[in-house]
Amino acid sequence: MELVISKWVFAFSLFSWLIFSVAFSVEGLDEDSKVRGVNLGGWLVLEGWIKPSLFEGIPNPDMLDGTQVTFKSVKLQKYVCAENGGGSDISVNRDAASSWETFTLWRVSESEFQFRTVQGQFLSCYGNGCVVSATAKSASSTETFQIERNNDDRVHIKTKSGAYLQATVDNQLVADYPGNPGWDDNASTFEMSIVANNLHGDYQLGNGYGHNKAKEVLERHRSTFIDAGDFEFLHRNGINTVRIPVGWWIAYDPNPPTPFIGGTLKALDNAFSWAHAYKIKCIIDLHAAPGSQNGMEHSASRDGTVGWTTSESVSQSLHVIDFLASRYANHPALLGIELLNEPSAASVPLDILVPYYKHGYEIVRKHSPSAYVIVCQRIGNANPIELYQADIGSHNLVVDLHYYNLFDPFFVNLSPIENIRFIYESRESQIHALNDAKGPLVFIGEWVNEWNVTNGTQAEYQDFGRTQLEVYDAASFGWSYWTLKNDREHWDFEWNIKNNYLQLSKHTEPIFN
Repeated sequence: MELVISKWVFAFSLFSWLIFSVAFSVEGLDEDSKVRGVNLGGWLVLEGWIKPSLFEGIPNPDMLDGTQVTFKSVKLQKYVCAENGGGSDISVNRDAASSWETFTLWRVSESEFQFRTVQGQFLSCYGNGCVVSATAKSASSTETFQIERNNDDRVHIKTKSGAYLQATVDNQLVADYPGNPGWDDNASTFEMSIVANNLHGDYQLGNGYGHNKAKEVLERHRSTFIDAGDFEFLHRNGINTVRIPVGWWIAYDPNPPTPFIGGTLKALDNAFSWAHAYKIKCIIDLHAAPGSQNGMEHSASRDGTVGWTTSESVSQSLHVIDFLASRYANHPALLGIELLNEPSAASVPLDILVPYYKHGYEIVRKHSPSAYVIVCQRIGNANPIELYQADIGSHNLVVDLHYYNLFDPFFVNLSPIENIRFIYESRESQIHALNDAKGPLVFIGEWVNEWNVTNGTQAEYQDFGRTQLEVYDAASFGWSYWTLKNDREHWDFEWNIKNNYLQLSKHTEPIFN
């Protein structure tokens, strides 16, 4: 088979778009319609890659919550190590750094931090002369240290009481260095290396700036990043639905717990008003749950760990669903509520997730007999059929699948033709199988016109986008593109439309011949 480069009729409007005749109509949309949606990502839940400039004014921006660091004694030329990953005293005796020698930052202020080991314990020091240990399961003042930096990655580490840590000749880390150390090769000077600085979400922004500055930054962002003009643009281009990611702290607006910043509820109210004015429906998506359901920045994880599976976090999440359902159930723009975005298959077991989904379904039904209840597949090594077998609910239930030709080594070296073939051979067959399962409706809630191909032509990008539109349109509930706007060209729906990379007119020629 060979790739046929189509002759496209460039069009901005979806009104003439008839990919296939629609066999199913989504209740609440126009007759014979399914969801043709766009995600409003990066607006009420932050992802640093979408708008990096939001984080540029933070002091010490390379030392946010979740940053991973190592420390090497310049005198001993050995790395600081939490033996067995934590649970005992700290040693300074390793020639190379691996997981035991890597510490995750919890930021307290611009210069104060707590250090978490790979096993989850915190470094502690109980006073001048103490031997630093990694046994604390929670962090307070005795787990808080000040970092002094110079310009060549050398640091000093001080306790709250002002004692400098030093690496002793018997390879311990002790808070007893006499006087003020300089920056020469003394026992109190360490080389700090940043191993990873990957988390740039709501937690990092709020804690990085501090409340007042974070409020200023986010008020400006929320009032300008998405506005009524965006809904007019979507309506003009035939989009009938927006999926709106929200964080759990929205239920505590206007004064959510630290470090989160109030104001998302007002913004969501505005979105519903704009949607109603332009005949667009809204899906509210609980994108960031208490404790984080996947350890990623878009679930507002503090340090990359997953803490959602505790009974307290699950109960709090259900409270958020109840709050959202009660507030918006009777709004004419509401189409559905998504109970949780992208729970991790590795960290969220089905015996916790399925009861949560069932309880969430019942909560939404308490407030609305017809709003769609959307449950997201687990990301990672999980098959969405597990949700079809779970008997979560009987009416207007939807399973959300996220399709990216990214984030997996499998896609790294695929050619344009191979990427397109994968859509046809794998994704299309899965969609049809789930459509035929006679259970929940199928929703491709996130997809994007981007891949790992580094030298793709415009025509190849267009063919890739057209293939996805053809295949994903078969999903019984519809699809939603990720995301409306961001700082990466091919991820940006608005950019794709305006630059003719996504062709939203009738498809008449097959990709493969």
